[in-house]
Amino acid sequence: MRRRLYLMRHAEVAYFDEQGLPLPTDDVPLTTEGRRQAETAARVLADVRLDRVLTSGLARTLETARLTAPDVEPESWPELRELRAGRLREIPEDELEEAFLGCFRGDVSETTRFLGGETIGSLLDRVLPALDRLLADGSSDGSSDGSWDTALAVLHGGVNRAILSRALSGGRSFFGNLEQAPGCLNILDIGDGDWIVRAVNTAACDLAHLAGRSTTMEELYAQYRRV
Repeated sequence: MRRRLYLMRHAEVAYFDEQGLPLPTDDVPLTTEGRRQAETAARVLADVRLDRVLTSGLARTLETARLTAPDVEPESWPELRELRAGRLREIPEDELEEAFLGCFRGDVSETTRFLGGETIGSLLDRVLPALDRLLADGSSDGSSDGSWDTALAVLHGGVNRAILSRALSGGRSFFGNLEQAPGCLNILDIGDGDWIVRAVNTAACDLAHLAGRSTTMEELYAQYRRV
């Protein structure tokens, strides 16, 4: 029998204030649209019995999880936090576009840095062992009392790409072009040494992806350039 992992990206947040200045990313709350996305996901999963709900512990994943699965207490796994960015003001002007877009373009090298900060290799170093521990029925503290059949993990665009890349490649890869819309669901079934990828980037509020053809990072880059 295979177990099922519903892998979700947190719902929409605003990373810039009304003056266009970057906000501290750890604490940003969901927008009104983000709450609607999470509530829509809750309706999609209404008939699913969830044994566990995982988050990264950051506010945007906890808020999304509590709206999407209100009956299950969310766990916090800090090693599943998003890629850590560097200081945007320290990135040279002629390197800004690549800093924003390079991490999520094609098969990405482990030496690539996210916005001048953490490398893809560093992300894989913490996400993949956490994933292995989850699949071994482990809990966040390394114990083995967290057995599950169906779980929801509310995480981040970069982290989800790392997990999806493992499911698709079976190894240590990072496919940056696996776009993750805010509040999207991915559906993965995990058996004895095999993965079945049933759905990727399913946005319950926008199944046809009518919102546009830009990626999240392209939109953030455009917002930053307007500052």
